[in-house]
Amino acid sequence: MEFRNLIGGEWTMGDDTRPNVNPSDVSDIVGQAAQAGLTDLDQAIAAASGAAPAWSASTPQQRFDVLDFIGTEILARKDELGRLLSREEGKTLPEGIGEAARAGQIFKFFAGEALRISGDVLASVRPGVGIDVTRSPVGVVGLITPWNFPIAIPAWKIAPALAFGNAVVLKPAELVPGCAHALAEIIARSGLPAGVFNLVLGPGSILGPGLVADDRVKAISFTGSVPTGRGIAADCGRHLKKLQLEMGGKNPMVVLDDADLDLAVEASLNGAFFSTGQRCTASSRLIVTEGIHDRFVAALSDRMAALNVGHALETGVQMGPVVDERQLAQNLEYIDIARKEGGMVTGGARLERKTQGFFMAPALVTETTADMRINREEVFGPVANVMRVKTYEDALAAANDTAFGLSSGICTTSLKHATHFKAHAEAGMVMVNLPTAGVDYHVPFGGTKGSSFGAREQGRYAAEFYTTVKTGYTLA
Repeated sequence: MEFRNLIGGEWTMGDDTRPNVNPSDVSDIVGQAAQAGLTDLDQAIAAASGAAPAWSASTPQQRFDVLDFIGTEILARKDELGRLLSREEGKTLPEGIGEAARAGQIFKFFAGEALRISGDVLASVRPGVGIDVTRSPVGVVGLITPWNFPIAIPAWKIAPALAFGNAVVLKPAELVPGCAHALAEIIARSGLPAGVFNLVLGPGSILGPGLVADDRVKAISFTGSVPTGRGIAADCGRHLKKLQLEMGGKNPMVVLDDADLDLAVEASLNGAFFSTGQRCTASSRLIVTEGIHDRFVAALSDRMAALNVGHALETGVQMGPVVDERQLAQNLEYIDIARKEGGMVTGGARLERKTQGFFMAPALVTETTADMRINREEVFGPVANVMRVKTYEDALAAANDTAFGLSSGICTTSLKHATHFKAHAEAGMVMVNLPTAGVDYHVPFGGTKGSSFGAREQGRYAAEFYTTVKTGYTLA
């Protein structure tokens, strides 16, 4: 199967192709992906720039109809799209189908938002003068998306961009061209005018800087690594370009002595190991008070060891493969570093299965301290570390002792501690008796410190990034 670029309403292959490999079975080539170059990118930006004025003047009903069509088709095809997602990225099939359904729900939500674009009418301090405050589209927006949520993250960037009247150039991660192509194919049949949405597949090292540097692109929304995000921020600053960044996480899950043990274990297991731990919201630091520590570690170790790791499409598999050989090598390197630093490692070995893939056992590292690299740096795999602390106050301090601030969790039956933690956790999202990963599609997503920069994603707060506020004065 060919996964192609969509530029100005035309499907193109570019000058080269790259095989899309199934991480559960490297002998399974999902398809051949086009590799766009700078000429293709220039054409995509030109198409978006040419189409932007008319789309910015489209009616709320036109935007609703397009987004509702997209959402409806995604939901109708969620099993098919979820299977493609699991095949190319490695999520288990239930996770893949769930993510596809979420993408459909996101488009449906923003179809409604297109009908609810609001403003203000205010009285002036001067007699006879009226004031209106409205929102205008930014123009052409460049969207750079990661491999770990290959349909949901593009959806939560594309949908608000279109709902608020912008034109789009999407550059997805190289490892997951299939989902991007499938989404583009649905968008192309939605009634959206040619050129309003464009897809370019290819190397981020070439297309990313080209997208950021082009003055026709007025805003960049990026989800990915911290080093890449910092580089994009510097480039956008030089070009005075609007910017939204979602980057890494080193998310804590605090477990207090009064926690429901079974609930805490399940929340930690879900947050740390589901989606193979390849989530920026994963619970990679488990901060446990000493009264419950030993029971928690024993119970979590048993549940972790019982997880069924295997081919993402097989029935009953609970954790799929790591996305590729490079990510697997990085995970194993961090486990080795943790062991050398004095951590006690359970699990974490590379696994052999019926098919050749990038399988590893989930890993739990105990007896860790805050200064260890395993507790400072994002691994982005099924690796969780346990830190033993004495009190709630120690746990809160440890939770906030990180350069990141995306998601933070606590398991407790104390309303006092839950309320205090929600107020004082240095994170954009706080979970009480829930996994740190897993958020709703209609509320804001984002973090603090090194995790995020710029306006929030998702929900009605998306308008802050995808629109510009305009204040108008009229003399009566």
